Amino acid sequence: MAAKGFDFNAWREKLGELDVNDINEIDWNDMGSWPLPGKIFFCVLVFVAVIVGGYFLLVADTSESLDRAIAQETTLKKDIERKAFRAANLDAYRAQLAEMQESFGSLLKQLPKDTEVPGLVDDISATALGAGLQLDAISPQPLREAEFYNELPITIEVRGGYHEMGAFVSGVAALPRIVTLHDFSISSAKQDSGELKMKILAKTYQYGGGEDD
Repeated sequence: MAAKGFDFNAWREKLGELDVNDINEIDWNDMGSWPLPGKIFFCVLVFVAVIVGGYFLLVADTSESLDRAIAQETTLKKDIERKAFRAANLDAYRAQLAEMQESFGSLLKQLPKDTEVPGLVDDISATALGAGLQLDAISPQPLREAEFYNELPITIEVRGGYHEMGAFVSGVAALPRIVTLHDFSISSAKQDSGELKMKILAKTYQYGGGEDD
């Protein structure tokens, strides 16, 4: 005997015959007395509830764990690539470090020792006079200690013309020792004389490592 096919229209008619008011008369303790469409609807509802609940209880947590694992994997890959790049260029870094140490040693040799400070003051004075300026004052200030070096400020006051002052600044910058110029001010030395007065702060540096070359 051939099995009868599923008659969708017949089931739809039966569902249409359901009265909403009959829901209030359903005996929830005796599912066997329910009409067949009601049983099917209830089973479908339970099935959907199980699927949705299972998703939020199992699949959602697993999906979040997977996302975290993917993000962690990406971070670890980048970290490995960065460390691999450093390892591959280790020899180049060492050569660069050696070159920097050599350059740093050359710079240290340009820093004056304690015994050279008077000579530096003489060089600045000679530069001012050679530029055609009148040297009014040159006063070394107390030594200031930094992490790797000591800083010696020197206050300088000169008088003369504008172009002579420019020549003086260029001459100080050309000295073999490291000297930087800061906080300069220019004013008229005497009224109607055309002479200018400049006060400037020069700074030279000493190696603070406590070793003499």
